[in-house]
Amino acid sequence: MADVGGDKYRSYLTPEELKTTKWRAGPPNYDAVNKLFEEGRTNVWAEGSLEEQVQKFVKTWEMEMVHKSDPNEYKTLDPEKFVISMNGKKLFNLKQVADFGGSYNIFLHTSLPPSLRFYDPDQETYESSQSAFKTVFPRGFALEILKVYSGPPVISYKFRHWGYMEGPYKGSEPTGELVEIFGTAVFELDENSKVVKIEFFCDRGEMLAPLIKGNKSEV
Repeated sequence: MADVGGDKYRSYLTPEELKTTKWRAGPPNYDAVNKLFEEGRTNVWAEGSLEEQVQKFVKTWEMEMVHKSDPNEYKTLDPEKFVISMNGKKLFNLKQVADFGGSYNIFLHTSLPPSLRFYDPDQETYESSQSAFKTVFPRGFALEILKVYSGPPVISYKFRHWGYMEGPYKGSEPTGELVEIFGTAVFELDENSKVVKIEFFCDRGEMLAPLIKGNKSEV
């Protein structure tokens, strides 16, 4: 879990890397979500601790998955071997992640019938999913590591994601309420400390149900 460059919480975001990396929609800026994270986190892990290292590694992996357009520029994972799954369901490789519309759609993957989905990843693209959740959470959706159960090469941890519904969601007006989702994850690393497999376990409803509580807008 190399610590190279980056902002305070993510690696590989030096000024030079921001200019030379192939980004999906321009270089990412984490100022707002970093502020949200600092204001709302429940732990301040000691620098160099396993928890702090895992937290930075996971944030860096998430940054690469969401924002880098060329898998060959990923530094946290092996693009040839990498697979990811949600709640023990289908494993997706990187090509399938891209075909399915990116990380939000994988994270919110569901076997519910379409009529019961108030977010349907089968109908969303990378662009539409990014737009939807950036609108809902204009300050971002922060991540903290609550507990690390094991370190590399098999990292298992408990996490918390949170944000405030300060924008509309598919016709529901913003409530301003705190939206939280809790879960666990297992990252398997190879001999080069690259991620080859990730399993997430959480209840997607914790994130989505609060988004439809607001009054329906007329638009």
